Amino acid sequence: MPVISVTLLPGYPPEVRHRLVQRLALTARSVIAAAEAGTTVFIQEASTYQRDGQVFTGGGAARPVAGEVVMGFLNALAERDLALAATHLGPDFEMLLPGHVRLHTLQELLDWSRPRYLSIQKSIHHLDESWRGDGAVVYASGHLSGVFHNGDTFEGIRFIDRFEVVEGKIQRQDVWNDLEEVLTARS
Repeated sequence: MPVISVTLLPGYPPEVRHRLVQRLALTARSVIAAAEAGTTVFIQEASTYQRDGQVFTGGGAARPVAGEVVMGFLNALAERDLALAATHLGPDFEMLLPGHVRLHTLQELLDWSRPRYLSIQKSIHHLDESWRGDGAVVYASGHLSGVFHNGDTFEGIRFIDRFEVVEGKIQRQDVWNDLEEVLTARS
């Protein structure tokens, strides 16, 4: 049974400490076949420490929750608040859509989608977040619904979006869905 001890400088808010304890426990259980009840993680505080000749007395910045960044972006898109949605994007943002379509701005997304349908909504059923290097990968999955230009509606179309979030900004979004099959069947 793993017992993990973490030493932090003071200043981290309780929600950050809570998230750290949860993620360390999950990390340990992803490597060691230990039960959740048998995994212990605790935090100690050090008031001061020295490294490389510098004295530190407070903790650094906490990373934002990547899933919350993604949901902020998707909610802003759903509200058609493109200015707010754009604040969630990194400077080199890239979106890859079905059919090998590569976009870099939300205006390009609007231009691409305009001839395809009148409106579209995402119902998110699952949000999964994992970390690698200095960023996170977030998968959002669920179903699409909307209205075609002739007034016909569609619903229950599967989708998965994969987001790469670095320093609190979305750098890349990969989009997979079954909408093309519906569009092809309508032709």
